[in-house]
Amino acid sequence: MTRPGPADRPAGADPVTLVVGVHLVLAHDGAVLLGQRRNTSYANGLWHLPAGHMEPGETVTRSMAREAAEELGISIAEDDLELVHTLHHLDTDDGRSRLQLFFRPTRYDGRVRNAEPHKCAELHWWPLDRLPAGIVPYTAHALAEITRGKALSTDGWPT
Repeated sequence: MTRPGPADRPAGADPVTLVVGVHLVLAHDGAVLLGQRRNTSYANGLWHLPAGHMEPGETVTRSMAREAAEELGISIAEDDLELVHTLHHLDTDDGRSRLQLFFRPTRYDGRVRNAEPHKCAELHWWPLDRLPAGIVPYTAHALAEITRGKALSTDGWPT
């Protein structure tokens, strides 16, 4: 069964609404920080970047700074967030179009810690060239694109 695409929308239909996710790429000496998800409705048990969704009334940078504080206990000024990759992702689980934004902090305050142990089993630094087998697929895709220096990619869409 194929999903309807933009060309299948009737004339005058509302524009596409995207879910926006924000992801923190903390990298050091060729390794990236990933957390193993637990007690979550999405990707339970898989490794993923510290991430979340925008809340109403937030800018993307405010959202990323909030998620970093909630998940890692660190403070990042919005001006210290550099957008390093944009991924337009079609979620094969629910068929929703998602815009995933990946930010790298130029600096932050505090010590990185697992501030949400009820949602994250552990934090671990993984070499970028040896990511774990149990990683969220679009996260692996985005990290590979970031490593190649690509600012934009798509994933999950039919070719």
